[in-house]
Amino acid sequence: MEKEIADIAIIGCGPAGLSAAVNASIRRKTVDLFGGELCVPKLQKSSVVNNYLGSPNISGEILREKFLEHAREMNISIRRNIINSVMPNSHGVFTLKAGDADYNARAVIIATGVTVDRLIEGEKEFTGKGVGYCATCDGPLFAGKDVAVIAYTGEGVEDANFLKEFCRRVYFIAGDKKVFNGLKDGIEVIETDKILAITGGGSVTGLRIDGRQLVVQGVFIYRETYLPDTLLPGLAVQENHILVDREYRTNIAGVFAAGDCTGKPYQLAKSVGEGQIAALSSVNYLDSGQG
Repeated sequence: MEKEIADIAIIGCGPAGLSAAVNASIRRKTVDLFGGELCVPKLQKSSVVNNYLGSPNISGEILREKFLEHAREMNISIRRNIINSVMPNSHGVFTLKAGDADYNARAVIIATGVTVDRLIEGEKEFTGKGVGYCATCDGPLFAGKDVAVIAYTGEGVEDANFLKEFCRRVYFIAGDKKVFNGLKDGIEVIETDKILAITGGGSVTGLRIDGRQLVVQGVFIYRETYLPDTLLPGLAVQENHILVDREYRTNIAGVFAAGDCTGKPYQLAKSVGEGQIAALSSVNYLDSGQG
């Protein structure tokens, strides 16, 4: 059975992603909207928002709920999947991988919010050489080997359990000191807030943490967001922000970006406006027959 192909896949359910989804839906495009465990977390933490036009002195939580309700009223559902990679194929369609699930779309809008501004030392150098972000995708390559899982999200627990099925040893490190439940017996939990460096030669051979050197051949990292060019190889970035033009097109045809991931200022109104423009640009791209 042939997989369904959405018109537009939107990665991120913050203000930019929700705005893009609403505007793309108004233009009668099918949308797959992907988000993490909590959408628009910054608004949830804001007691009062004073600078959003038309809604003075509004609670951040109330405004957040209004955004989500708008999407619900338009029958826009949010897939609670973290997208690990985006790859174009020869037919002008993009495949988005979320663990062992694949999704297809003719255009992509990246709206992942503020991207990781500080990597673990050695992370970028060893990406694809022992550093991975999806155990379902790459885990079998480490059968019989020792690996470490660094988890900032609950997805890390699932993949650590998966790796335990065939890896010799699995270390689990909660990157932000959260308590993660549900780990299988035999996974060694290491409590530390000092993850210093991923080490190796041509590939990963170790992970240096506070007071200890773990001998591992693989390191899997789970965050809410990733550096854009690790999400989509070849994507043009500058200082960890995606480079876009005034239509919010990236350097890759069919891929657009909006919101905090495109750079400062990290402001709500900017994100909502950029989401709208990115949606309209992606609609024009599809309607012109390019996608």
